[in-house]
Amino acid sequence: TIVTLAANAPGVGTGAWTITSGAGGTVTTPTSPTSTFTGTAGTAYTLRWTISNAPCTASFDEVNITFNQNPTVAAAGADQNLSCGNTTTLAGNTPSVGTGNWTLISGTATITTPTSPTSGVTGLAVPGTATLRWTISNSPCTDSYDEIIICCICCDASVTFTYRGSSVTYGIVENNCECWLDRDLGASQVATSYQDPAAYGDLFQWGRLDDSHQDRTSGVTTTLSSSDNPGHSNFIKTPDPPYDWRSPKNDNLWQGVSGTNNPCPSGWRIPTETEWETERLSWSSNNNLGAYASPLKFSTGGYRRALYADILSPGTYVTQWSSTASTTDAMNLMVHDTNAYLQANFRAYGFSVRCIQD
Repeated sequence: TIVTLAANAPGVGTGAWTITSGAGGTVTTPTSPTSTFTGTAGTAYTLRWTISNAPCTASFDEVNITFNQNPTVAAAGADQNLSCGNTTTLAGNTPSVGTGNWTLISGTATITTPTSPTSGVTGLAVPGTATLRWTISNSPCTDSYDEIIICCICCDASVTFTYRGSSVTYGIVENNCECWLDRDLGASQVATSYQDPAAYGDLFQWGRLDDSHQDRTSGVTTTLSSSDNPGHSNFIKTPDPPYDWRSPKNDNLWQGVSGTNNPCPSGWRIPTETEWETERLSWSSNNNLGAYASPLKFSTGGYRRALYADILSPGTYVTQWSSTASTTDAMNLMVHDTNAYLQANFRAYGFSVRCIQD
C-alpha cells in the first residue's frame, strides 16, 4: 500500500502533487516529484502532478494507481471421514475479497457447485480418499488455497477367524478412516473400563506367530530360536543384548497382510508406527484415559518382560506392538496415566496386539 512516484523535476516553476480521486491516500512530500504515496488496499487513485510558474498556465499530468487487495485466506474446512457414504457437503470459508473455486486434486469425486464454499460432493469412491482444493483468487495477487482430505470407508460389523486353535468372532470399529478389531488379540470382550481384566488379552513377542507363547501363563524357555517358528508355545526370555527371541534377528516378520507370522485375521495386519501415531493424536487426552475413550477402547493390559518373563503393570500400562522394526528393536505404543508415546523396545518383550484391516 505504498509506492514511490516518478514525476519529472521542473526546470522552470514548482511542482505539486494532488489527489484527484480515491479516498484515504497520503502524499508524503507533495512538492517532491519522487515522493512516496500511501493508500488503502483495494482502492484506485488518480494523482496529478502540476508544474506552475505564474502567471503562465500551469502544466499537469496524471497517474492512476491501484492497490490490489490480497484475496481472503482460504480455509477448506476440517478433513472428513465418511462411514459407508459417498456424498458430503463441503465447508469452505466465504471470501470477503476475491472469488472461490473448488477443484479435485486426487481421487474420485464430483463437485456439484465448484464456486460455492458449501458445495455438495457426490461420487466418492468407497473405500477411497479424495483431496479437494478451495482456492480464493483476486488477480493479479497471488491465490490463496487450502485442501481437505475426504476419506470414505465401510467396515463390516464383525470378523470370524481361527485364533489359538479355536474359531473366534471379534467386532469391528472404525476410527480415523480405518477398520480395527474391537479388542486386542486374546481378549474375551471389549473393554468396559481401562482396567478391565477381561479385555487385557495376550502378550506377543514381536514377530512371533500365534503359537500360544502369548498366553499370559505360558511356559518359559531361555533357548533362543534360530528360525521364524520356534516350534513350541514357550515364552522365550533372554538376559542378554539384543534381547531378541530370535537369533539372528529377522526384520521381515509381521510385514503386511502376507507377512511372516502375521497373527491377524486374513486381510488384516499389525499397524505400522505411523498408524499408531495417527491413532494416538486423535485421543481426547494423551494418557490411558484417552486411550480408553477412543472408539478402540484400549485397556491397560501391562507387559511381559524380556529378561524375566514376568508380567508388570496390568491396570496401569497400555502396550501395543507396531510392525515397524527399529535397528535391533521394534516400535511400540506405550500409554500410562500421564503420557502416551511411540518408542523402540526389545523384541523379546510381550506386548498386546491390535489388528487393523489392510
